[in-house]
Amino acid sequence: MLEGCVYTESYTDTLLDVEIRFRAREMGVAITASDGFVGPWIAEMLGEDAIVVPNEALSEPMMLDALLTPCTAVIHINSWAPDAALGRDDRQTMLEMRERSRPVLEAVGRHGGLHLIVVGTLRVHSQWEEGEPYYGSDSTIAPRDVAAEAQLWMEEMALEQATPERPVSILRASNVQGVPLSGPPGNGLLHKWAEESPIGWVNVPGDGSEMKDFVHVHDLAQCVLGVLSSPPPTRESLAVGSGKGIPLRDLAETYAQMTGCEAEYGQSSEGQVFGIVDASEIEGRLGFRPAISLEEMLREALEAAGH
Repeated sequence: MLEGCVYTESYTDTLLDVEIRFRAREMGVAITASDGFVGPWIAEMLGEDAIVVPNEALSEPMMLDALLTPCTAVIHINSWAPDAALGRDDRQTMLEMRERSRPVLEAVGRHGGLHLIVVGTLRVHSQWEEGEPYYGSDSTIAPRDVAAEAQLWMEEMALEQATPERPVSILRASNVQGVPLSGPPGNGLLHKWAEESPIGWVNVPGDGSEMKDFVHVHDLAQCVLGVLSSPPPTRESLAVGSGKGIPLRDLAETYAQMTGCEAEYGQSSEGQVFGIVDASEIEGRLGFRPAISLEEMLREALEAAGH
């Protein structure tokens, strides 16, 4: 019985040189469009069950189908991959994100039964403002930039083709923090500030009154594993966060106390995610409560930056 698969790669001029090897395992979980941060964390937690699909395989339907044959689920990292030449509002960004997503949707459609888990960000929702409800299942859909439009395109296409045999879970994460498994620098505002503080200040988006809900990459990965072990009847969309917010002014004061730096207010808020997640939804669905506190994330950020 085929219980999973791994691949090895040897390149010359074409993908015909990619050799796919299968080996016995209890099950396989494919990870597509894996980034350098969230994808590796999920793969690490899955261990030998993880099948990281190379991006090159997305353009080869037969190769992609072979990799997915022993799988019970596909985790697609539906995020914008930073490129020196492209921004979040560049049309080419949308085209590239769709090109990564379309083959996965088509392959899932060809497969007899796969649970598709799409991991993205809260940027498909309109920006939160003070006094508005928490992010949750009823939050208005209003992509903030071109990359978010591409993310939403994938989500909507996936939800449309969801069936009991091919259920779909959409996870939208808030302000994911942590250190890549490959090592520093860390990801997220907490790490950005930790790296800035030695110069004597941190750059605070806006006037400091905006609220942020931080979640550690470990906890996001745990949520992915939670829905993986308990697929929905057909489809679901979940916001992932701690359910707790902190004003940036208070956060900046904490950095000042810990490092002696000052806060420079009025910096650009472009690309920032403000607001708080309604954590009761994901707790009710998965029994999830964050394992990593904000204080622990702060200490990790400062340690990663050499403080």
